[in-house]
Amino acid sequence: MERKLTCIICPLGCALTVETEGKKVISVTGNTCPRGGKYAESECTDPKRTVTSTVKCIDGSLVSVKTDTPIPKEKMTECMSLINKTVATLPIAIGDVIIEDAFGSRIVATQNRGL
Repeated sequence: MERKLTCIICPLGCALTVETEGKKVISVTGNTCPRGGKYAESECTDPKRTVTSTVKCIDGSLVSVKTDTPIPKEKMTECMSLINKTVATLPIAIGDVIIEDAFGSRIVATQNRGL
């Protein structure tokens, strides 16, 4: 099977063509660097995403958050449900862990609140 992708690893945005048999990648063409080949293989066999969102604070304000490592793409909806149920206590500093385990990643603050 042939799959067309646009590489998102760098600003070049190479147009990739990936040949697969089932879940196995046979070839990747169109990449100008080895990182594009690795991206294509990962995207076709085990896609992952970094989730960015906001968490409500106890005072009603919002704090921006993200996963500290990418999570499986199929877990994004469940991760957002977990984030949406969370209420953070203040003060919060950049890097503070808001949720300890979200599908193998931690949800961390990306801004300061209440300092």
